[in-house]
Amino acid sequence: MAISFAMPERVERERMMAQALAEGIMRPVSRQLDENEHERPVDFIKLIWPVMRDQQARALDRLKAPPDPEKEKKPRSTYLAMMVQIEALSWGDAGQYLCIPSPLLAGAAIEAVGTPEQKERFLRRFAEGDAPRWGAMAMTEPNAGSDTKAIETTAVLDPETREWILNGEKIFITSGGLALRESDGIVVVWATIDRSAGRAGMRPFVVEAGTPGVTVSKPEIKHGIRASDTVSIKFENCRIPYDNLLGDPEVRREGSREGFRGAMATFDASRPLVAASALGVGRAALEFVKETLHQHGIDIPYDQPYHRLSAIQRDVLEMEAQLKAAYLLTLRATAMLDEGLRNNLEASMAKAKAGKAVTKVTQKAVELLGMMGYSREWLVEKWMRDARINDIYEGTGQINLLIVARRILGYSSSELS
Repeated sequence: MAISFAMPERVERERMMAQALAEGIMRPVSRQLDENEHERPVDFIKLIWPVMRDQQARALDRLKAPPDPEKEKKPRSTYLAMMVQIEALSWGDAGQYLCIPSPLLAGAAIEAVGTPEQKERFLRRFAEGDAPRWGAMAMTEPNAGSDTKAIETTAVLDPETREWILNGEKIFITSGGLALRESDGIVVVWATIDRSAGRAGMRPFVVEAGTPGVTVSKPEIKHGIRASDTVSIKFENCRIPYDNLLGDPEVRREGSREGFRGAMATFDASRPLVAASALGVGRAALEFVKETLHQHGIDIPYDQPYHRLSAIQRDVLEMEAQLKAAYLLTLRATAMLDEGLRNNLEASMAKAKAGKAVTKVTQKAVELLGMMGYSREWLVEKWMRDARINDIYEGTGQINLLIVARRILGYSSSELS
């Protein structure tokens, strides 16, 4: 049986629109925003907000609609469309893409463990209004990166007011400042309600903009994706309503979906999309290398045996192969999301491969283009810096490879760490 990799017509149309936005709006100001880190891509945000708002409105309407057996028979392509759009926008500029006004990872967490009422209450704000809004997720701490069980931020229930009191600090929060200071946004904060329970005591809490006790403490100065709003946030006796906890507050020592498994469900949805962003950066670098080599009379003869190619031609083929392998893994993980299948193994495979591939491809691009590849006159060195984050956030490459090994070999985290 033949397998078609042709994109559905609607998805291809949306990909082309994203590519046009990347070429016409994002790429022309890419260097300017890289040089001026704390400026924001105003034109991009203004153009993309109505699109994101309408998409969120349709998604919420689908949640409220009664089940339709006929529609359920049709193949879904929601995550596939997101994948190709993110790839195209990241080709334009990965940092600007990360400024996209939407629920982002906050939405992924709410979708993963929130109740229908919470999804409507917290996500409806992203489906209406003229002013852009952002969501963010806060998990990383000064003493807790990949080791999530070391999270120190606490949430204590006040029995008199039935409010949760949050205390702690989170760092490297994408769109945290945009969510809390510049819009009616939200941040999903992962905190522990029972430190003795380890990961089973972790819970996600929705903190809304304007909540007393929340301070955006500093903007981060970064190596790459410099247009992205990345900040640290402090919580000092921050009181939030009881119903702002996502899921069940009961602590089960064996763990629960609302705790660590809820965080993993969030990552299962977000990791393929991070991989898609890596693919966009890699494609930008690869295309620029091929165009530059062509201008100097060097093309890639795909019909020639490998041993007859020059070293440069072989390098370009290897770059293409790495990106194609990452693309296929990402496509698989994304398709499983659309089918409602568990994809924790495939999501980590896609994220690990894409992070490694884009790092190698952009480094090789700088190498092949020599001094000009290293020069700030071209964007190649910027793409190399932007690429590094894809192997770090949403779980480092090492953590994702560890997850892959556990899933394949059937080991628990205590047996293989």
